[in-house]
Amino acid sequence: MTERKPPGVSFESWVDKQIREASERGDFKDLPGFGKPLPDDKAPYDELWWVKGKLHREGVSVLPPTLALRKEAEDAREAAAGAATEAEVRRVLTEVNEKITAAVRRPPPGPPLGLQPFDVDAAVRAWRAAREGQ
Repeated sequence: MTERKPPGVSFESWVDKQIREASERGDFKDLPGFGKPLPDDKAPYDELWWVKGKLHREGVSVLPPTLALRKEAEDAREAAAGAATEAEVRRVLTEVNEKITAAVRRPPPGPPLGLQPFDVDAAVRAWRAAREGQ
């Protein structure tokens, strides 16, 4: 598409010809999103739609640090409950406890943390009790 429009040819027919030739060469077959539906056009217009889409595709968290840590603690609790071994329960909870302790000592910006480190021994006892009940 870097060639110039020849004189005497209407712009529309020249563009149509370029598109047709590219389609015949298969230039459009490997484009991202090929064969997928277009996004919903009924949503209100958002000027930052492309930024939000990029963040979503990259898996970037836009939560304040305290809320991200709360989410991580919640995920750690679920991971500990589903852990296969007692050592894994202890490892998961110890890792998140280190982060919680650091955040309690020096609070990050954002809403209050409102978390206390997990009682690892109590979590292990609960994990064992859940395993015995199966």
